[in-house]
Amino acid sequence: MTACATRLAVFDCDGTLVDGQADICRAMDSAFAALGLIAPDHHLVRRAVGLSLPRTMRHLAPDLDERTRGELTELYKQAFRTARAEGTLAEPLFPGMAQLLDDMRQAGWLLGVATGKSDMGLQHCLATHGLTDHFTTLQTADRHPSKPHPAMLEAALDEAGAQPEDAVMIGDTAFDIIMAVDTGVRAIGVGWGYHDEYELREAGACGVAATPAAIMELLR
Repeated sequence: MTACATRLAVFDCDGTLVDGQADICRAMDSAFAALGLIAPDHHLVRRAVGLSLPRTMRHLAPDLDERTRGELTELYKQAFRTARAEGTLAEPLFPGMAQLLDDMRQAGWLLGVATGKSDMGLQHCLATHGLTDHFTTLQTADRHPSKPHPAMLEAALDEAGAQPEDAVMIGDTAFDIIMAVDTGVRAIGVGWGYHDEYELREAGACGVAATPAAIMELLR
């Protein structure tokens, strides 16, 4: 990294910052059930986390027509809106993540998020954990093509005023890692998410952290 450069760390959300798999699988079950369809296996759902919803539905239901997949997407969103309104949405931070974010800010890093969530979903998630003010740039699937397209990360770099060589992408899926590699940004995988260590390294991760605290070691 260059001297006195703007250092930017961009995090994925689901599977990296927070554990939202229970709500994701529940919303997917609800969407498919509403149309009288058999929901996909939860393992397949978890592996698609990080993609935009339209791409997720194409991945999970390739035999359905585009109109039906569009209905599933809207029903999935509605399930999340209902859970949010009823106060039943549970997206806990992974243990040690809050401390990591504080440590990185104190060390001079600007922080960002690049996620397949919607703007509303990400804002609610961060506000719930009191983290809204921690992040300089927030990029979501509402305004960009699905990962692993580099648009989210390119926008984060531009908004933060950082160069690719002074940035790092931290995520739990190969989608995150490929996005970083294609943007010229160093990628660090996390070992508590939805893709395994082998996949992350094969995609180009320079390291895979077993705990949030280990991310600081990989950054040094």
